[in-house]
Amino acid sequence: MFRLDTLSCALTVLSTVLVGRKLWTGLVVAGVNSVVICWIGLRTRQFGFIPANLFCIAVYAVSVRSWMKGRRKDGSAEFAAE
Repeated sequence: MFRLDTLSCALTVLSTVLVGRKLWTGLVVAGVNSVVICWIGLRTRQFGFIPANLFCIAVYAVSVRSWMKGRRKDGSAEFAAE
């Protein structure tokens, strides 16, 4: 069976690479990873992981929303100059 810690490791690496390439999908992958970490926290009774990762999920959601609003009209993922 696939281990959740291995899944979280893979998602962390993938999200870091995607965000490093300035792709908003990296934030979505990071959010999925935070859900996995919350699940790990529940299963191992390490409840301190849960509030921190719920906060991260909220930050990722706000960031994706801002990123989408800031996209140029040509469809690139760069933030618009403000």
